[in-house]
Order: sequence, then structure tokens, then C-alpha cells
Amino acid sequence: EGDIDLTVDGADEVDGKLNLIKGYGGALVRERIVAAASRRQVILVTADKLVETLGTHGRLPVEVLPFALPLCRRRLGDLELKPTLRAHEDGPFVTDSFNVVLDCAVGPIEDPAALEQAIRAIPGVIDTGLFLGTADTVVVADGNSVRELVRRRSS
Repeated sequence: EGDIDLTVDGADEVDGKLNLIKGYGGALVRERIVAAASRRQVILVTADKLVETLGTHGRLPVEVLPFALPLCRRRLGDLELKPTLRAHEDGPFVTDSFNVVLDCAVGPIEDPAALEQAIRAIPGVIDTGLFLGTADTVVVADGNSVRELVRRRSS
């Protein structure tokens, strides 16, 4: 019980403000809970994960209740996100929390906070892959060098 002093994790995209897209592995809710319980979060990535604008790699995972899948698909489509059900050979990918993931086709996301708010307003959406303001430090491996990016805290 209680807070976690330090979490070390990865990310699928990192922008210049250290905002993240996570969830390509499908554990969105659990990653969100761990991030929220952590006093400090360090993210380890390779240089190809750094992007000028979130959404550059073209995919945003959204975890949804299976019962709400038709509604969520339609509403995400209304947001022009082109959702596709993540699947394996034997059927839909199921998360650790027994939900499904819609991978949404995105381009660069101009306002990640507004998009997250719009997605979360859809009944049946459990979580999104947008992790805004959770990372304290990002450690970037680039060939033989490593650099550290630290979030600037407002005074």
C-alpha cells in the first residue's frame, strides 16, 4: 500500500515537454495506476521514440469495455481517429483488465490535453495512451551515447 518512490518504464513516443504515448504493449490501465502512484517516474527510450509532436508515429491506443466497443468505435470515428480493433490470430487482443484496445490512426496531435478530454468523454472508454505530465525524467539511448531530459517544474 502507499506510494511508489520510483518507477522506471518505457514509452512509445516522447515529445519535447516529456509528454508520452504509451500502451503499444496493451497495459494502459495498469501503467496509468503505477504512474499515478509513483512519486517519480523515469522513462527509458531509444532516440527513435523522441518526436516533435505526439502522434507522429501514427497510432494512439484507447482501452475500452468490450460491451461499449460499437459505441466507442463510432464516437472515435466521429473524432476522425480511424479506430481499429487490436487483434491476434485467434481473436481480439484482451488486456490484463479484460478490456479491448482500439488503435486509433492519428497524425501529429496539436492539443493532446483536448484530445484526451474528448476521448475520455466517450462512455465505455477506460483509458488512453496519452500520458501527459507524468514523466519526471526521460533517459534517451542514442547509439553509444545516453542523455537525460528533465521536466522543468514551474516555480
